[in-house]
Amino acid sequence: MIKINQLTKSYFDRELFSEVTFQMNAGDRLGLVGRNGHGKSTLFKLILGQEEWDSGDIVIPRNYRIGHLEQHLQFHQPTILEEAALGLPEEEAHSIYKAEAILSGLGFTETDFQRAPSEFSGGFQIRINLAKLLLSDPNLLLLDEPTNYLDITSVRWISRFLSNFKGELIIISHDRDFMDSVTTHTAVIHRQKIRKFEGGTAKAYAQLVLEDEIHEKTRANEDKKRAHAEAFITRFRAQASKAKMVQSRIKMLERLPKLDDLAEIDSLDFEFRHATFAAKTLLEARDISFGYSADNILFTDIDLAINARDRIGVIGNNGKGKSTLLNVLAGGLTPVTGEIKTHPDMRIGYFGQTNIQRLDAKLTVEQEIQNANGALTRTQVRNICGTMMFSGDMALKKVTVLSGGEKSRTLLGKILAHPSNLLLLDEPNNHLDMESIDALIDSLENFPGALLIVTHNEGLLRALATKLIVFQHGKADVIDAGYDEFLEKIGWDDEEPGKGNAKANGAQKKPTTRNGRDEKKEQAKAERREKARIEKLEADIIKNENALKKYNEQLILEANRNNLAQMRELSVKISQVKREIDDLYGRYSE
Repeated sequence: MIKINQLTKSYFDRELFSEVTFQMNAGDRLGLVGRNGHGKSTLFKLILGQEEWDSGDIVIPRNYRIGHLEQHLQFHQPTILEEAALGLPEEEAHSIYKAEAILSGLGFTETDFQRAPSEFSGGFQIRINLAKLLLSDPNLLLLDEPTNYLDITSVRWISRFLSNFKGELIIISHDRDFMDSVTTHTAVIHRQKIRKFEGGTAKAYAQLVLEDEIHEKTRANEDKKRAHAEAFITRFRAQASKAKMVQSRIKMLERLPKLDDLAEIDSLDFEFRHATFAAKTLLEARDISFGYSADNILFTDIDLAINARDRIGVIGNNGKGKSTLLNVLAGGLTPVTGEIKTHPDMRIGYFGQTNIQRLDAKLTVEQEIQNANGALTRTQVRNICGTMMFSGDMALKKVTVLSGGEKSRTLLGKILAHPSNLLLLDEPNNHLDMESIDALIDSLENFPGALLIVTHNEGLLRALATKLIVFQHGKADVIDAGYDEFLEKIGWDDEEPGKGNAKANGAQKKPTTRNGRDEKKEQAKAERREKARIEKLEADIIKNENALKKYNEQLILEANRNNLAQMRELSVKISQVKREIDDLYGRYSE
C-alpha cells in the first residue's frame, strides 16, 4: 500500500497539488484522470522518487516493488525475446515461456522473437518495454498511457491481462472504456486536489459536478445572507435602538465562512463547420489498391461509397494500411489500381499524423488557423483559438513549443476554420485528455456531414460508427454494421466472436434455448478444465526449474568437496529434471 499525506507540489508559481491525502489499499486498481498538464505524470514521478515534493510525504512499504512503463526506448539485447526476458525476476530467469506468452499477446509472432528490437516501429518497441514490465512481477504497476500506439486487438489483450493482475495498479489513460474495464477506483485531479472514488470515471465525474454545483449554490446563498446583513448594518448602525441587532449581524458576518468563486476550467467546446451538400454520394472508390512496392501491397480491391451522412470506423492491427487508406481517399496518395470519383461539392477536413508534422514550427497557433481560411477575420480566428483552449496570449505560442496535445488541438482548429462535409480523422483522440475526447465525440455526433475515422478507442467506435472498414485476414472488408455487432458476429482473429473482455464488450446475450444453455455450460466446463490443465503445467514447470536450480547448486558444492559419488547421483537427477522440463514445455506450447 502507498499512503500520500498532505502532499503539495508546485512548478514556479503554478500549484499542481495542495495538501493532497489519499492511499492505495491492497488490491486497488486506480484510474488517474484529469486535464492534460494538471499533474498526472508528475504524481508518477513523485511516487518513483524522480522529483521532490514541496511538502507532505509519500509512504511506500519496505520491499514493495513498483513497475513503471518506461517511455524512453533503450534496448540492450540482440533479440526481443532476450530483451523481454530481462524483466523476469532473478529466480525465474529460465522461464522464457512466460516472455513468449506475453510477447505473443502483444502481437509478436514466433518469427519476431529472434529479431532485433531496432527492427520494429516505435509502437512495437513500446510493447517490448511493456512486456519487460509485466514480467518483472511488481506489487504496483504504474502505467502512463499504456495504449498509445497500440491497435485494438493489443488494447483488448492488455485489458484482459490487467484484469487478472493480482497486485495494485495506477493507470493514466485517455481511453475511458479501457480504464473502466480494468480499474476498481478512480482518482481525479481537480482544483489542485486528488479525489478518490469507488467505481468508474462516469461516477467520479458526476460526483465532482454535483459537489461543484452544491458549492456554487452554497456560495450564492451565503452571498445573499452577507449582502442582507451588510445592508442592515449600514441602514441601522446609527440607531441606538437597533444597536444590539446590528452587533448580532456583525458577529454573524464574522462567523460566516467566505467561499471563493470556483475558477473556470478550460475545456473544448466546439462544432465542425459544415459545407452544404445536397447530393447523396460524396465519394466512390472502385477496386482501389495501394502499395509502396510490389512486395509491400497494403490493400487491394476496395469498393467503397461514402454517402452524405455515413459514419464509418476504420479498424484493424497496426501496419495494415488504415492510415494509408485515408491518405489515398484524401488525395495525398494515388491508388496503384482502381479509381476514386468525388462530387464537385465535396469538401474534406483531414486530420492525420502527416498533417500534424506539416505544421510550420515558425508560425503561431493563430497564424496556422488563419492560413486554413484566409476569408476569416482575426476575431473569428481568435474565437476558434479560444474554443481549442488557446485563449489570449496562448494563441501567440509558436508551433515549435507546443506539446503533442496542443498540436492536435491546433490541427483540429484548422479543420474548424475550413467548412467540410467529409471528415477524415486518423486517431484524432491521440494526446487529448478524457474530457476533450468527450467534447470531440459530442461535436462529431452533431456534425451533419460524413465521417471516416481511424481509431483504436472502442468508446469512440461505439459512439460514432454505424459502418466499418475492417483490416483483417490480409484484406480490407466493408461491413454494414456497428462495432458491437462486428464483435458479436465476426470478432478479431485471436478472439471467438462475442468473446474477449466481457467488461469492454458489455453484457453477453443469454442463450435463448435449453440446448443453447447446455452448450454454454459444457463450453464453460471445458474452458475451466483447460485453464486448470494449463495452470498445473505452469506449476510443474516452476517446481522442476526450482529443483534444477537446487541440484546445480548441490553439484557445485559436491564438486568443491571432490565427492564423485554424489556428483554422479546429482548429474543423473539433473538429466532427468531437464528431460521433464523439456516435456512440460512441449505440452505447454501445444
